[in-house]
Amino acid sequence: MQVSVESGEGLKRKLKVQIPSERVDEQVDRKLREMRGQVRLQGFRPGKVPMKVVQKRYGPQVRGEVLDEVVRSTYAEALEQESLRPAGTPDIQPLTVEPGKDLEYEASFEVIPDVEVRGVESIELTRPAVDIEAADVDRILERLRKQHAEYTEVDRAAADGDRATIDFHGQVDGEEFSGNSGEDVPVPLGEGQMPGPFEEELVGMKAGDEKTVRYTFPEGFPDADIAGREAEFSVTMKKVEAPELPEADDAFAEKLGIEGGLEALRERITESLEREREQAVRTRVKNQVMDALVQRNEIELPQTLVDSEIEQLRQQTRERMRQAGAEGEEPDLPADQFEEEARRRVKLGLLVNEIVRANEIQLEPERMQAALQRVASGYEQPEQVMQYYLQNQEMMQSLQLQVMEDQVVDWVMEQAQVTEKPMSLDALTSGVEDEENTEAS
Repeated sequence: MQVSVESGEGLKRKLKVQIPSERVDEQVDRKLREMRGQVRLQGFRPGKVPMKVVQKRYGPQVRGEVLDEVVRSTYAEALEQESLRPAGTPDIQPLTVEPGKDLEYEASFEVIPDVEVRGVESIELTRPAVDIEAADVDRILERLRKQHAEYTEVDRAAADGDRATIDFHGQVDGEEFSGNSGEDVPVPLGEGQMPGPFEEELVGMKAGDEKTVRYTFPEGFPDADIAGREAEFSVTMKKVEAPELPEADDAFAEKLGIEGGLEALRERITESLEREREQAVRTRVKNQVMDALVQRNEIELPQTLVDSEIEQLRQQTRERMRQAGAEGEEPDLPADQFEEEARRRVKLGLLVNEIVRANEIQLEPERMQAALQRVASGYEQPEQVMQYYLQNQEMMQSLQLQVMEDQVVDWVMEQAQVTEKPMSLDALTSGVEDEENTEAS
């Protein structure tokens, strides 16, 4: 087998491969002889069909199959011989495929660039140090009480915390749109189930009141037809109900299925908040690590991988829009809308892979098991969720990738400069640092 490599612009490569005709002809002949013992043709006994007949009838088909097999195998051999790492699927063009002549083909592709991760020792990271306070538990307990409140109709204006029941009908420039109307729709005021500006207009309305509410949809709204446009809603207040919250006592804990009373409920809330804290800390540190790696390393990116990532982001956006109830024709989602994020993802993938390769980081089974248990713990039947993951190769690969990224983050933290910063749980989970912590920094 003869192989030559031609370098094109940037990361583009063209591989030219020539395979002796004997290699192809021998495989074709062997396959045809194997077939001869199985072929059944009228006028011939089983296994006694003349070879010339078999060749004439099945030769072109078998040769095509052999050519495909030889190209696949020799392409892999050529890559290994030339120490090339292709990015994505190659464009393979046959040059010579006639019987009796050497097989020749060209494979065009981009290669994975050589990556050297720099600047890890100079990375400065801030790791939040967060204690779970009694006030944090009280806040969750209050939320649970609100979720289990009983509502009583009242004859007064609606206020935050009340439940308003409304009819509404909206139009944009006098035209209807998907999801523009509803009847007897319950709206817990202050809970954020509807956009804040819309809910604010409901405060102060009494049963029987009618009002026109104007609301501008955000630019990134899933329904592209109304994104960024102002809608006018006719709203009728049907009734206002005030909440009566259950007492935070042992009976309330038992109602939630918690044995051991209120104290056991508070312990369960604390455990949940601790898991939430650890996840939030991991996420915040991981974001810092990834941002730092991107900023400190310039890499020439294979456009093939960027294009593939753009298409994946495009599909994810379409799926989110479908889940949000967007109807009609699929919107035009231009590639440049996703270019920056796609390039960042590809760059991070190359950097993470190089850290894993250069430092021989192996996936730790204990961390995989812990990650699987952490995912499953958020469901009512964790054992079934774990089993589902174990039987789903795609989901397990996704989880393995997350765990490997966490291990890379740990490796970077060992090399980087890490400072712990006290922070409240609310500031950590909201992503916004409180004033006290900001001033202290």
